Amino acid sequence: MALSEKIDSESLVRFDHIDKSFDGETLVIKNLNLDIAEGEFLTLLGPSGSGKTTTLMMLAGFETPTHGNIFFNTQDISHIPPHKRNIGMVFQDYSLFPHMTVKENLAFPLKVRKLSNAEIEKKVRHALEMVELRGFEGIMPAQLSGGQQQRVALARALVFEPQLVLMDEPLGALDKNLREQMQYEIKHIHENLNVTVVYVTHDQSEAMTMSNRIAVFHDGVIRQLSTPNILYEQPQNAFVAQFIGENNRLSGKVTAIEEDRCEVQVTGGERIKALKVSVDQVGDRVTVSLRPERVTVDPAEGSVDNIFKGQVKELIYLGDHVRTRVSVCGNDEFVVKIPNAQGNLIADKGQQINLGWSSMDCRALDPLD
Repeated sequence: MALSEKIDSESLVRFDHIDKSFDGETLVIKNLNLDIAEGEFLTLLGPSGSGKTTTLMMLAGFETPTHGNIFFNTQDISHIPPHKRNIGMVFQDYSLFPHMTVKENLAFPLKVRKLSNAEIEKKVRHALEMVELRGFEGIMPAQLSGGQQQRVALARALVFEPQLVLMDEPLGALDKNLREQMQYEIKHIHENLNVTVVYVTHDQSEAMTMSNRIAVFHDGVIRQLSTPNILYEQPQNAFVAQFIGENNRLSGKVTAIEEDRCEVQVTGGERIKALKVSVDQVGDRVTVSLRPERVTVDPAEGSVDNIFKGQVKELIYLGDHVRTRVSVCGNDEFVVKIPNAQGNLIADKGQQINLGWSSMDCRALDPLD
């Protein structure tokens, strides 16, 4: 699987060899090349300081690339001011005009574009229907809940029907339940309008829920760009494996290679069979990555090619599964998710159990120091 997977479509947006430095010395974005297809929902995901927000701000026009060019509809917009880019923008803090009603907030970008009053009325009405806020026209922003304010901000970004909408952590100020509800609403609005969305978040669950593709940023570089399922199931490096979802890590050294598999001797001395991903030769230091739900407790003989004894350290009941922390292969923080289903073995703390997994489900990746 290549680091970057392009969608088979003409690019609406292209970042071409973009570097960005704020002090003239340190690059916060390093040789960024990224194509965004028309109609897709692309999320820029990564920890704080990884470069995702800087990338979005360059596309919006609030920051200028140090080197390289940004194209929108084949036009170089690298030095075009934000108000001339015809791009919708939604911020975390809503950025509504506090002295204007909901209707006036939505009408503002249309008046700037000199639309007729009749057209403004029509578009505002349609935008309010889209976010289910009909009847709120005369309300001031301060009278709205956080979720309602975010809906107004979303409607204002969409009301002038831009080809591209940028969203900078738009749900960060909302509580968990409302945040999850808004994720689905934004996803459905995107599907209905077929507008292109570039979304920034540090929340990997949010990115997985909403996106067609996710660009995982780390230290100013996209470490992997792909669909949510590929990022989770087939991470190409240890950072992505660790950042996307829960992950067991075992450090070791490659002792044998055979076709697409390798054998890794881990810290505890055990030898694990794994899928060869970021391995060049015998002797390489690697990180073996394994998802907790891919581990079987008390596997049938011959059903998997990795079986080891472990000791149960902790059991946490989480309804649909029991999160079980086990000491195995020299790792005291190894996690197994045991589904809460009839007949499943639920061990006791301190008990010795057999754990097994397929070499197809564990990946030998670069060492994560």
